[in-house]
Amino acid sequence: MNSQQWIERNRNYTIICPKTGFTFSAAGMQFEQSQLDALRDKFAAAHLEMKKIEAGEIKNPDENRKVTHFSDRPIYRSSTLFHEVTEFAEAMRSGKITGATGKKFDAAVINGIGGSALGPQLMNFAVNGPYWNELSDRDRGGFLKIYFLDNTDPAGFADLIQVINPETTLVVNISKSGGTQETKNNTVALQKHYQERGLDYTGHFAAITMQGSALDKQARAEKWLKIFEMAESIGGRTSETSIVGHLPAALTGIDFASFLDGAYTMDEWTRCPEIEKNPAYLMSAMWYIAGNGRGDRNAVMVPYSDRLLLLSRYFQQLIMESLGKELDLDGNRVFQGLNVFGNKGGTDAHAFIQQLNDGRDDFFVTFIEVLKNAMALPVEEGIEMGDYLHGFRAGLAAALRSKGRQTMQITISEVNPFNLGMIIALYERAVAVYAELIHVNAFHQPGVQAYKLAAGDILRLRERLFAGLKKIPAGGSAAEIAAALGIPESEVEIGSLLDKAAANSAKITRKWNDVYSNWIYQVN
Repeated sequence: MNSQQWIERNRNYTIICPKTGFTFSAAGMQFEQSQLDALRDKFAAAHLEMKKIEAGEIKNPDENRKVTHFSDRPIYRSSTLFHEVTEFAEAMRSGKITGATGKKFDAAVINGIGGSALGPQLMNFAVNGPYWNELSDRDRGGFLKIYFLDNTDPAGFADLIQVINPETTLVVNISKSGGTQETKNNTVALQKHYQERGLDYTGHFAAITMQGSALDKQARAEKWLKIFEMAESIGGRTSETSIVGHLPAALTGIDFASFLDGAYTMDEWTRCPEIEKNPAYLMSAMWYIAGNGRGDRNAVMVPYSDRLLLLSRYFQQLIMESLGKELDLDGNRVFQGLNVFGNKGGTDAHAFIQQLNDGRDDFFVTFIEVLKNAMALPVEEGIEMGDYLHGFRAGLAAALRSKGRQTMQITISEVNPFNLGMIIALYERAVAVYAELIHVNAFHQPGVQAYKLAAGDILRLRERLFAGLKKIPAGGSAAEIAAALGIPESEVEIGSLLDKAAANSAKITRKWNDVYSNWIYQVN
């Protein structure tokens, strides 16, 4: 591609919002106008389906529910719930609401998983920065430090309790169904942690959940400090513009109204039916063309901003959980999906860019550039640190294009709640539209349910194993124990359960046997 062709492609396939300066360019992708034209019927049908989503039709047929994250955004800001969150956060900041011992809250733990944690983590990291918790109460304006529990790993819990003071810590438990096991486990562990210190945890616990869920019932029965209702029609990975994102943001002083304004501005822009004028439609068209409608290329995200480090992780869930489907809407086996990985610009040039430049041509890159420098840092005569970052981004993009690699670019003025709202809303609509193009349900996650069911099987096997061990005092190898229990087919799973037990309990020990080249387990 010569310079004039590059100029023409940028003129034709760059979309700019004059009001905000938000820019999306697909000029660096390898496609012809005829390929876009061939997709117009598909996009016309997808556009009608998007209108149905916002009109409130059932769009998750598997769960027979609406999908309202787009349509709820313009009304949430004026809702009673919005004002309730704002008042609660201000009462926390001012010390009007205190913990069980009368001390002002100075920290919040967000206990959730998936979208219930990823969105708030991204928001806080992007807007408040990575060192927010190290600022003094005065420098934070009285707003709370924020920590996250987003797994069922004892290491994460152990790390958390080293740095929080339970007397001054609010725990926000987030689970729409109230049955999310990872979140339940952390709730139980935190309850015990408070009780062991003689504290009434109910005066420190809040819940975000559906009305009538197990979590809602528990919180009401125990009279927790606060309960916020979450809509059944908003999935976790699209919940950041709802109460799920609002409460953590409000507790840390983030302007959530501006975030909503950014998302709504993008929603208005991306309701346009024309592919070349709608950044979400043009983006999804690039995904479709580059990946042959099958996700044959990986999506690499490279934001040139330290503050946007978590963006690729956030979009991994949004994109991969929404699009990674075995069956289409007609029940045909299609094995659809789009792999997402990424790092941050500048840093990535010393990491995986070597492969992108010289290795397998099985990807496309989306660069995100932030125009405004956080501060002026001259490093040479007439050159600032931020100029180098821009040069690295532009140079890398040019180098990749010279190798025939495909690139897109998003440009924003600065990292703030408004622009973050625009980026998230852009990808939410691109995902929903792409799902229509490939005819899958973007709003369920049967694969997630499958692993939860499989985990349940393992836990039931564990119960059977430890009940049976009482009858096998001599112990033995995993094969011998499985045979003694009458389940020889579970030898591998029993071996892994015994390995875990031997590392954590004095009741089970293991010793390596050179003759059998295996572990021998002893029940103590």
